Amino acid sequence: MDDIREPRVTSKSDADRISVELSSRRTGMSFQRTRMGADRTLMAAIRTSLSLIGFGFTIFQVFQKLYEAKLLQRAEAPRNFGMVLVLLGIAMLVLGIAYHGAFMLALRRERAQMTADGLVHGESAFPVSMTLIVAVLLLAVGLMAITAMVFNVGPFD
Repeated sequence: MDDIREPRVTSKSDADRISVELSSRRTGMSFQRTRMGADRTLMAAIRTSLSLIGFGFTIFQVFQKLYEAKLLQRAEAPRNFGMVLVLLGIAMLVLGIAYHGAFMLALRRERAQMTADGLVHGESAFPVSMTLIVAVLLLAVGLMAITAMVFNVGPFD
């Protein structure tokens, strides 16, 4: 809820009220900075996962095509290495999404408690993180890639 409560002030002077108001606003802005920091951490996981998934899928495809062209007699080891890289990228992305979700829930609870205590204003809501949406979409792409690799089906075949 977006109710605005007056910060608690023990003194009645204007200077004290202004000081408390400024402190409340700075604390509210620190929540936004913390949220942006969590988004940057998730972006680092996305970047690393994307590299692992892309590199692993490329290794898998190159050696698969070389085997199909009869240029290689065996290509299991490099294909397995490619699959492991894709799985590692997927696992890292799942852990990054889980950590981000848990952190954001804790941050929302802390902010709600501080708003209820009158320590911060509650007028600005946390919108859905675009970084989280991108991470979930990349996870779907990674799952399609590993499905194509294991079962030889899908859009990446």
